[in-house]
Amino acid sequence: QVQLLESGGGLVQAGGSLTLSCAASGSIFKIDAMGWYRQAPGMQRELVASTSSDGTTYCADSVKGRCTISRDNAKNTVYLQMSTLEPEDTAVYYCYADLMLSGGYYYNYYWGQGTQVTVSS
Repeated sequence: QVQLLESGGGLVQAGGSLTLSCAASGSIFKIDAMGWYRQAPGMQRELVASTSSDGTTYCADSVKGRCTISRDNAKNTVYLQMSTLEPEDTAVYYCYADLMLSGGYYYNYYWGQGTQVTVSS
């Protein structure tokens, strides 16, 4: 019913930048929060950045100053721009959306399939 399609991952040199995109599609009535988690090998999944429907944004301390999250509500798309990338940013990045389906009554989290970001030193 709902698909979150991510793009923009890949191999980047340390000090470089990238932009991840995630578009939500399907039987969506309304989206509240959208954002990104990441999971490095052997580590727990951690929240990287999020944006709410009222425009509030958040970037984790580990990426603060290097992170910009934005959203196009007309396209149900969220973007994550990261600069000055470090090898420690290497992880699988997962998009999520807290949304209500058409005809639904509750908000639920939906996830993308993940996109690999590798930062080489």
